[in-house]
Amino acid sequence: MSTKTSLQHRLMSLAQATELIRAGRPCCMAADEALLRRLPRGPWIGGTIPYFMAERGTTTRDALFVTELPIAGSGPRIMRYDRKSLERVCTDGPEHGFTLIVMPAFSSAHEAFAQEAPGYAEMYLRPLVGWVSGVHLDDLGRVKPLVFDGSTGLALEDGAVAMHVPVPADKMVHVDIVNPVSPETGPAIEFTQGGFSAGDCRIDGRSHNLHDWMVERGFNTQLPLVADYCGALVNVCIKKLDAQSRRVEFYAPVFPGTVYRPARPVGNYVSAFASALASHQIPGEQVFSCNCVLNYAYGGLEGKTVSVQGPATFGEIAYQLLNQTLVYLSLVDEGQ
Repeated sequence: MSTKTSLQHRLMSLAQATELIRAGRPCCMAADEALLRRLPRGPWIGGTIPYFMAERGTTTRDALFVTELPIAGSGPRIMRYDRKSLERVCTDGPEHGFTLIVMPAFSSAHEAFAQEAPGYAEMYLRPLVGWVSGVHLDDLGRVKPLVFDGSTGLALEDGAVAMHVPVPADKMVHVDIVNPVSPETGPAIEFTQGGFSAGDCRIDGRSHNLHDWMVERGFNTQLPLVADYCGALVNVCIKKLDAQSRRVEFYAPVFPGTVYRPARPVGNYVSAFASALASHQIPGEQVFSCNCVLNYAYGGLEGKTVSVQGPATFGEIAYQLLNQTLVYLSLVDEGQ
């Protein structure tokens, strides 16, 4: 698999990242809040996260994962969005290029995007990728995930920052996902109401309470539910089983009218990724990628090597919100 790139796409020290910004290179930064606040103003966006798939899986508060972005035409443009204006994110994107967006986990913008993005104008017509910022898992509930508009130095607990990136006329944008899990052949789970949690549902055509059904079967909550979206397998990861409300909480919303199935167990995540990546030859020049912190944690990827590098995030975006999925974007020569 080719991951050749002439753009910087790696862990850096604060001094190295600062030098890149001062040279006017547009970037997306992933790092601990303290480091992001020390960066100079310039053409960058970013978000908080301490987990990275670099040369090896790495947890650090002392380095930044830097994704340098291409410069073409008038160059990238940074915009901020709130929950309502997010619906414009694709129409604001370049006619020939892509948009890279970062939003904070557990924010109203995150919730709105998760549930409404499939209906946004120009969605799936203009390439959109990105990730959901988070915190160290030890800091959950104590520290807020943030996103940064580097052009102003502004940090946001809610809302989103996006960089709209034109690309050269002789390049095409390629977006794809790598999912290390696959669905079981059954049972089929359907919901009458969408959202980030569910109780009542239909399983193989019969009414059930999803929480009770999972508890009775000793369901492994590290495995997601998986839906087939026109051939693309999309995961919905389980946040927790709430015994008091008899509901299941998710990291991404479920949608009515969609069939979900439990994922097959994954024996070895590194092998599963290697196998999945082998069937996803990355064409052209890799520009951006991110992986899921759940893959990082459940798969024990600390210290392990996965060939596609990027932050390990609280959610991945390839047009819509994804969970437990690797997302990548590459530039391909016209006609390749």
